[in-house]
Amino acid sequence: MGDWLASIAGTPDGAQLATLLALMSAAAHAAFGALQKGKSDPWLARGAIDIFIFLLSMPMALFLVPWPEPGLWPYLLGALGIHFVYKILVAMAYERAAYSVVYPVIRGTGPLVTVVFAFLVFGERFSGIQWLGVAVLSGGIFALAALNLKDT
Repeated sequence: MGDWLASIAGTPDGAQLATLLALMSAAAHAAFGALQKGKSDPWLARGAIDIFIFLLSMPMALFLVPWPEPGLWPYLLGALGIHFVYKILVAMAYERAAYSVVYPVIRGTGPLVTVVFAFLVFGERFSGIQWLGVAVLSGGIFALAALNLKDT
């Protein structure tokens, strides 16, 4: 499968697959957030979701894609740690505020943090229109959260 993925990189088929995967990811994030904020305990829901994802992804990770090079393991472990802290903070936020406030903030910070991180850490340079796009996207999502916060 890894060879097939590499063969469609940079092609229209690859772009179509990437778009489909991004949309599926967005839908999954929304569904998982709603499940976590639902009527059950957010910690129990988060644990059940993570166990399900782990069990679902392990066969693919073990048998369909090549193992990472040894030099990448520290980065993968670092990313795992960051993601763990993120999940703890999300569960804490869902305990304290309405879904209609927490979810937009969580989704709105992603593009902003990614661009700022790429700029500060990797020296990426973005045009004014790109910064404006991120500001409009994140600002709109934060405005939605503020409106929802006012209504709660």
